[in-house]
Amino acid sequence: MRDFCCALVDATAGAVCAFKPQAAHFAAQGAEDQLAETIAYIRQCHPQLLVILDAKRGDIGSSAERYAREAFERYRSHAVTVNPYLGEESVAPFLKFPGRGAALLCRTSNPGSDWLQCHPPEDPPYLRVARAAAEWGKAGGLMLVAGATYPVHLARIREAAGSIPLLVPGVGAQGGDLQAVLDAGLDENGQGLVISASRSIIYAPGEDFAAAAETAAAALRRRIAEGVAQSLNRHQTGQWSEGRSPPRIS
Repeated sequence: MRDFCCALVDATAGAVCAFKPQAAHFAAQGAEDQLAETIAYIRQCHPQLLVILDAKRGDIGSSAERYAREAFERYRSHAVTVNPYLGEESVAPFLKFPGRGAALLCRTSNPGSDWLQCHPPEDPPYLRVARAAAEWGKAGGLMLVAGATYPVHLARIREAAGSIPLLVPGVGAQGGDLQAVLDAGLDENGQGLVISASRSIIYAPGEDFAAAAETAAAALRRRIAEGVAQSLNRHQTGQWSEGRSPPRIS
């Protein structure tokens, strides 16, 4: 697992801003040491890139402190995904580590999330999380997870959360519309998105898995750059996504 992941890291490092290892896939096979070794490899060989540990932690304060130590001391990740369901006390411990941060689950990309995240419709939890993050993250260190599969909600999150960066899964195997994500999610400076693709990169077709991943990652990076240019053009021509203000870009 470590060798496979490190080969993917080397192949795609030139096209990405961060890596997001999923903790459960290692833990289920008793491979936590290989997770730590993979992250150590990224930090040593590609120190300019961030590591976001996808662990979806979330617990009361004392347990959250241990989860923060796990993410930042044991695994040495730069950030970790966190479920804010238990409130601010479940988030605060992750913000006590200088230079580290948390990505709060806000509007996840899976279709089964509607039953909780969108009700009641007049004040849905995903918007409450976005507003709370804007308050909790005034000193920095927070991101919001906002799925590409719900671009209208993504636009509302951007309006509610201001310039907080958004971690956006779902543009690959889940079929999210990349251009809709860019139109909805760019911040006032035309930035603020970490667009995540996993299966579509890791399992890109080809005889050499690393070479195929490199090609797929580079292609997605080009699509993002082209899409940003289209979004900026829409801003300049007065066409912007429904329900949000255009970015202030000269």
